Amino acid sequence: MRSKIVDIVQSQVIASVKEESDLPIALQANANIIFLLTGNLMTVNDYVEEIKKANKACFIHVDFIEGLSNSKSAIQYIADVWQPAGIITTKSNMVKMAKEARLLTIQRLFLIDRNAMKKGIEIAHTCKPDAIEVLPGIMPHIIDELTALTHLPIIAGGLVSNKNEIMQGLEAGALAISSGNPKLWNLDL
Repeated sequence: MRSKIVDIVQSQVIASVKEESDLPIALQANANIIFLLTGNLMTVNDYVEEIKKANKACFIHVDFIEGLSNSKSAIQYIADVWQPAGIITTKSNMVKMAKEARLLTIQRLFLIDRNAMKKGIEIAHTCKPDAIEVLPGIMPHIIDELTALTHLPIIAGGLVSNKNEIMQGLEAGALAISSGNPKLWNLDL
């Protein structure tokens, strides 16, 4: 049986690596989960191996990997060859395929208005990811509302710039906060 995301989270700050140059910083950080939002078909395997050697869980944001298609064979390749803990995507069909390949899945939702929030939750309940990442993550009252609308763990991310915003998101019910700011990756949370 595969692990649950809630069992993997040790640090409630997730290092969201958007630039290759930030990967060495993430590997040394307190964050035990790395969201990989950079790379291409030639580099991702090496990045995932480095992350695993650092005893960290890697989630590949498949929408951001250059040269990767939105296909079942791409997901199977990720599962069989790269072997990350899981994937992140905005696409519900990719969530379904990744679950079939026994990868953990995080459905990313952009909360631009209440309609997008409602539709995003409906889609997530249909494709059943292991967690939802909501952006922007600086809306504690919305995170609180979301925790009442879904049983799925919530990860908040986007526009988070300081410890206070992280604490507000966690207090509102988020499982963890993802951040692309290396200065926040060593918070002891």
